Amino acid sequence: MKSRVAAISVFASAGMAAAKFAVGIAIGSLALISEALHSSVDVVATVITWMVVRVSGLPADEEHHYGHGKFESVSALGVIAMLYVLAGGILVESWSRLSEGAPPPTITAIPFIVLLVDIAVNFWRARALHRAARDTRSQALAADALHFASDVLGSVAVIIGLALSGLGYRWGDGAAAIAVALMIALLGLRMARSTVETLLDRAPVGAAEKAAAAIRSVPGVVGVERLRARMVGPTHFIDAIVEVPRTFPIDRVEEIKRKAQAAVTKALDDADLTFTAVPVARDNESIRERIMVIARNSGLAIHHVTVHDLGGRLTVSIDLEVDGEMALTAAHDIAQELERNIRDEFGEDVEVDTHIEPLEPELPFGTDAAPDRVAAVEAALKSFAADTAIHDVHSVRVRDTDAGEIVNFHCRAAPAMSVIKVHENVDAIERALRRAFPTIKRVISHAEPPNA
Repeated sequence: MKSRVAAISVFASAGMAAAKFAVGIAIGSLALISEALHSSVDVVATVITWMVVRVSGLPADEEHHYGHGKFESVSALGVIAMLYVLAGGILVESWSRLSEGAPPPTITAIPFIVLLVDIAVNFWRARALHRAARDTRSQALAADALHFASDVLGSVAVIIGLALSGLGYRWGDGAAAIAVALMIALLGLRMARSTVETLLDRAPVGAAEKAAAAIRSVPGVVGVERLRARMVGPTHFIDAIVEVPRTFPIDRVEEIKRKAQAAVTKALDDADLTFTAVPVARDNESIRERIMVIARNSGLAIHHVTVHDLGGRLTVSIDLEVDGEMALTAAHDIAQELERNIRDEFGEDVEVDTHIEPLEPELPFGTDAAPDRVAAVEAALKSFAADTAIHDVHSVRVRDTDAGEIVNFHCRAAPAMSVIKVHENVDAIERALRRAFPTIKRVISHAEPPNA
């Protein structure tokens, strides 16, 4: 879209510049010649824009990690330089003509017709370029739109100057030329300000606030510690340091990052978010969660964490899993290091006991037990369950592994029974089964309500 709009502008600029220059020479009007030269600069600027927008739209590569959007800002600086050279030349010539008393231009209807057509064409082009620049966020097209908007004002100034000359005011044409030069200079100043701000990575107005609000709206985000924003072409590049709960696993943090990118893109239309997660402790963290974080940060596997408060003094019990082939001395050192880290977190008076046990193999080899063995285990489970509040033992599975037999079974309990009571009853069944079958290494039960 940017290339098509810029290409159309090239032909329109060239045609109107040639017409104004020819008529200006014919009638001897410095104002009209100045406006023609201004339009000629627009032709050059539009050609540059047409070439630059083709490059600026290229994706990022190994040498331009943020894309090629700033090529538009560099091209805008070149156009600004041409505008100031033109404005200076027009001012010098206008002053020379006014001081020397040069003859006024020959007034006919032709220059007025050409200028009115020029106003209509430039007004149409300015609107089309402005819409394209807004839709594509192109700085080069926005600069081009300003050129054509200034051309409309310049043409109006020339019409007034020619009218004054026709009414007998010899200075009318020179004054109009000076007005054109001043408008060119003001246009260049306005363009220079926005272009330099972009090259200096000035934060786009309101972008940082919108991005921060979008990130904070993502569930799981604790806060935004720091955020920086800048524009490269049409893209907002956002660098954010975001606080997330330290208890969250990595995959949960990655999910937060993805949602933050989507939220920022929705808020700013086109955004590239660099999300740096900083784990922080929340006020509502439980003691058990804090202990799990300490173990995870040390790369240790723990479970069955129990915490008791004995009159203001904490007691902590932990099951620590280590390599089963590890020597006791090394395993004890690991346990002591974990205990020291826990005391550093909660105070030296905390009582910590660590139970060391072998780490379960990740993929133990196993086979299904023989049907008669499964039947014997199922019968025993149902017999032991008869002495508890558990009933309907079903889906019994027995597997032989290198470490011993593993039994899985489902059972049912009353819907209103508490989890504690269910656990006590199922534990009683599991203990009885292991006593009856010493080769059983582990029993995993799944209790459910009757209608499950």
